[in-house]
Amino acid sequence: VQLQASGGGLVLAGGSLRLSCAASSRIYSSHLMGWFRQAPGKEREWVATIRWGSGLPYYAESVKGRFTISKEGAKNTVYLQMNSLRPEDTAVYYCARATSYSTMPKDYGFWGPGTQVTVSS
Repeated sequence: VQLQASGGGLVLAGGSLRLSCAASSRIYSSHLMGWFRQAPGKEREWVATIRWGSGLPYYAESVKGRFTISKEGAKNTVYLQMNSLRPEDTAVYYCARATSYSTMPKDYGFWGPGTQVTVSS
């Protein structure tokens, strides 16, 4: 499967962006889809995960209450709605797939090229 993230861009602090991640093939109910981000010089950081079957979301503390992960099964697409953006949210955002819940990048596969999000103050 190939995953293509899109929707990044440049936004002022306090603004919003909606990221999309489209899968080239079906995502099954046993899968989980996650969003990660990586800022220059930093390790890849988990942002959010959603269980494909139930839609149950999980969030990193740093984004809880500001970001919302959602899915559209018919389109095999996962979204990340990002509100109240801060300069520290600046990073390349990636989506990936897992078969069990984890916040560790090593437990996810099928990484795409990512999409750049830049939040200016």
